[in-house]
Amino acid sequence: MKGAIHPLLLQKGTMIVSAKLQLIKDRRSIRAYTGEQVQERDLQAILEAAMYAPSPGGSQPWFFTVIQNRELIKELSEASKEVARNKDIEFLKALGNNPEFHAFHNAPTVIIVSGDAREPFATAACAAATQNMLLAAEFLGLGACWVNFGLLVFEGYKGDIYREKLGIPGGYKPLFSVTLGYRRGDKPQAAPRKSNIVNYIR
Repeated sequence: MKGAIHPLLLQKGTMIVSAKLQLIKDRRSIRAYTGEQVQERDLQAILEAAMYAPSPGGSQPWFFTVIQNRELIKELSEASKEVARNKDIEFLKALGNNPEFHAFHNAPTVIIVSGDAREPFATAACAAATQNMLLAAEFLGLGACWVNFGLLVFEGYKGDIYREKLGIPGGYKPLFSVTLGYRRGDKPQAAPRKSNIVNYIR
């Protein structure tokens, strides 16, 4: 029918946007969680989404460590804060000295994404996998946040101890981490998007 909206599109004010594109716009970094653990089927769906991220030559240079042991998550947070306290970067030092700060926002699940150091573009591939996890979490109604503070532990003297404890393979470097859980409170508003960031050459 002429003028009808495609079923995969949504009316959003005066704009017609794809439901899948709207999912991207709706995603937020969630830093407050209820105590409820992530359901196993949702966790597996999020990991599968990560595994289908693009990678150079199909190399898939990633390794995922899922942590749901709350004591271990707290340990990693405290060890990372210890490293932060000795940094020359003031905001990291301040967080390290803040007794209320938790590196993983008290999330019930943390996923560490490690990259194969032998692959030159592993960082980019692991970043794509991390973004896929965030979008999958949004689709499933979960809260998620891309956090890196909690990886400071691997820069300290306890780094090798925790690599072994977490079963991270030799030759793989922890690059990113994602917190997962059920959102507590309202979803935050998106910050205004920057302007003048696109140059067209046609």
